[in-house]
Order: sequence, then C-alpha cells, then structure tokens
Amino acid sequence: MFILETLFMLSASVVALVYRGGDLIPLLISSGILFIVGVIFYGVGYRANENTAGRREGMLIVSLTWVCLSLLGMLPFLIGGYIGNVTDAFFETMSGFTTTGSTILNDIEVLPKGILFWRSLTQWQGGLGMIVFTVAVVPIIGGGGASQMFEAESSGITHERFRPRITQVAKRLWGVYLFLTLLLAVLLWLGPMGIFDAMNHAMTTMATGGYSTKNASIGYWNSAYLDYLITIFMCLGATNITLIYFFFNRKYSKLLKDEEARWFYSLVIATIVIVTSWLLYNGFETVFSEAFRKAAFQVVSIVTTSGYATTDFLAWGPFFWLIALLLMLVCGCAGSTSGGMKMSRMVILAKNLFNEFKKKTHPNAVIPVRMNGHVISSDIVQRVLAFAFAYLTLILASFLVLALNGLGFEEAISAAISAVSNVGPGLGRLGPADTYHLLPDFSKWFLSFLMMTGRLEIFTVLTILLPGFWKQ
Repeated sequence: MFILETLFMLSASVVALVYRGGDLIPLLISSGILFIVGVIFYGVGYRANENTAGRREGMLIVSLTWVCLSLLGMLPFLIGGYIGNVTDAFFETMSGFTTTGSTILNDIEVLPKGILFWRSLTQWQGGLGMIVFTVAVVPIIGGGGASQMFEAESSGITHERFRPRITQVAKRLWGVYLFLTLLLAVLLWLGPMGIFDAMNHAMTTMATGGYSTKNASIGYWNSAYLDYLITIFMCLGATNITLIYFFFNRKYSKLLKDEEARWFYSLVIATIVIVTSWLLYNGFETVFSEAFRKAAFQVVSIVTTSGYATTDFLAWGPFFWLIALLLMLVCGCAGSTSGGMKMSRMVILAKNLFNEFKKKTHPNAVIPVRMNGHVISSDIVQRVLAFAFAYLTLILASFLVLALNGLGFEEAISAAISAVSNVGPGLGRLGPADTYHLLPDFSKWFLSFLMMTGRLEIFTVLTILLPGFWKQ
C-alpha cells in the first residue's frame, strides 16, 4: 500500500513540476521515503499468507494503515516548511485522508500548486478508502485478508457483493468514483474555474471532504452555476455508490426504490425548505433565489459532511446551529463517501422505536423491522442500537475531554461531533470562516484520533484498544 501511495505523491510532484513551484523537491524526497518504507515492509511480510488473516488482523491492518499513511503523508508539509510542526502537519493530513476537511492553515492560497494538489488527493483517496483502492488494483492482496480489510474500512451496516470476488466489487466502485470525479472536473472547468481548481474541487467534492484551493472556499467565485453543480455532486457523493453503479447499469429501480436514499433526500429537501424560510423570515436574505441557493448549499454541505462554505452560517443564529449539529449526526447514506451515523441506521432506529410503541398496545405481536421490503434480523437491529449508543457516548466523552482542555461549550461540542462525523467546520471559533490553528496541541491530537475513529465507524479502532482483542 505504501508503494502504491508513492505513485499518488509522484503525481503531485508532476503538478509541482508543471507549475514550477518550490514544492517539487519536498514532494520527491517524501516520495522516496514513502517508497523505501514500503519496500522494507514488503520485504518483512513477503512470505506472509494473507489467507490466514481473520477479522482481528483486518481491523489492525486498516487502523495502522491510516495512522502510518498520515504520518508519511504529512512529510511534504514538514519538509517544505509549509506547516511548521508535527502536530499541525499530522492533523492536516489525517483530516485529509478521513475527508473531514478541518484545517489549521490560515492562508491556503500561498501554498504552491503541488502541495495543494497533494492535499486534495489525500481526500480523494480517503473518500472510498485507500484499502479499498489497494484491494482493487493490487492482486497480491487477496483471499480472506482482502475481504476482512474491505469490511473493516467500508461504511454501512452490511456490504452488498454484486460480484463474487471482493476485488471485482472494489474495481467497479472505484470505476464509478473516478468517472464521476472526471465528469465533475469537466463541468467545473466549463464554468468560472480554471483547470487546476476544477480538478482539485472535483476530487474533494466527490470525496465529500471540503478542502478548497481558496481561503473563501466555494464562495470565492460567487457563482450560482458552481453552487448548484457542487450541491448536486455532493448529494451524489453522499449516496450509496453501489446504487449509482446499478443506475449506470440500467438497473434504475434499485436507486429509485431504495428506502435509505428516499429518506435521505426527503430530509435534505425538508431542511432546505425550513432554512430558506428561516433566512427570509429573519431578513438574513431578502431575495428568494439567494436564500434558496445559500440554504441548499450549506444544508447539503453539512449533511453530506463536505464542509464547503459559501457564507459564514454562524450569522444565521442558534436555530440554524442546532439544525447543523443534528445534520452532522445523521449525514449521508451507507456505502457513500460521507461520514456520520448514516441514514440507514437512523431509519432502522426510527422504525424500531415505532414498533416499540405498537408493542405497548399489542404485546404479543411479532413486528419486524423492514428495509426495502426485507425483514431486518434482530442481530442487525441490536448492532445498530449498539453503534448508536457507542457513537453518542464517544461524542459526549470527547466533549468532556475537549472542554477540560480549555475549549468553550460551542467549540467543544461542535468539534466533537464534527470530528467523529468527519464534517469539518464547527461553531464559535471553529466556524466556516475560521480554522483549528488556535486549538491546544492535545486537542489537535485527540481530534485526529476522533477523525480516524469516526471514519472507520468507531468499532474498528476502539476494538483494538480493548485488552481482549490481543488475547489468543
């Protein structure tokens, strides 16, 4: 995986060469270090039998890969002097790979093109996952090892295998992902963006990551065309990519009839209507088209965990802040590039709650939870309940830790939710117009841990911290 990652970093070096930036040497040095480490690891594990890898090995490999790639991925920032310390460099890189989009950089536009491209590339890889990409293109990772790593990194309750081999599934998912990214890049280029900005924003939009090449994010262009185009593709990024694959294969009903997708888009539309009305009623906007455009962009950006901004939504008041925090919890669909609890879990939780009300009046009735017409097993329902409890408990515990480290109430609660859900901006000093650079070092390391834990859906990371994980 490290050897493969070298190719991505070298592509950033090519960008640095084309634009004749001073970042070429730092990127080449970092690529060399990454390649050497990869060769050493490959030599150590050359004779390993991946078919002996079980669930524990899969979780451990995935977690260590994300940590190690973030440590090596931060080298261009440090060697080039673009970020002055290890804490900030690791935070920026982990935020990239996990598609969180939180940044410590106050002036993004001073960075050379190669570094900006590498920064966007980390998010694009993290969208579907570096492990999933490796499984798709590297034949040496096969058998049980590939399957366990795919399961540990991919989001969602279950993972539909529409092909017999996991490598075939990964290839097709990445093919759809690449196609949508290139399509968006062309459409952005046809608008007011140049080719460099278009490629960067296409990568970070499809990854629902939110890294921009401009300090003002998408608001820099003040273009209705860009706002609506990116809004549409953020929604696509938050949709189960397997359903998009079926749609391209003319199996339209799978997407159109999917219950999770219907709930997700219903939530998005309802929230946009509410926020648009709120902006007009309170005079934040006086023209309907502007109110709708800004409401649609910010609502979609938050619920898809993209983190882009066209305006500072902190000025919209506490009512919208509460809506934003709730959207950060729910987020997009399972099997997408977005973070959060995922809509499928929220649907199961809501239906299970409704069934409990029914059982109060009909105690002997057997009322199963159904999704897309199929009965959800009690085992899956129990796993969803456990995940929801773990998710909220982690956020509450993280809020207390951040508050003890000196963050105010708004900053602590929003940073905890934003990091675990991989959203990016928070409230207070961590809003869309500000950065995370003023946070204490401990908070940055802790948030980096939360970003990885949330991206790998909590259990993958937290399980390896339990003593029982290491027992035979």
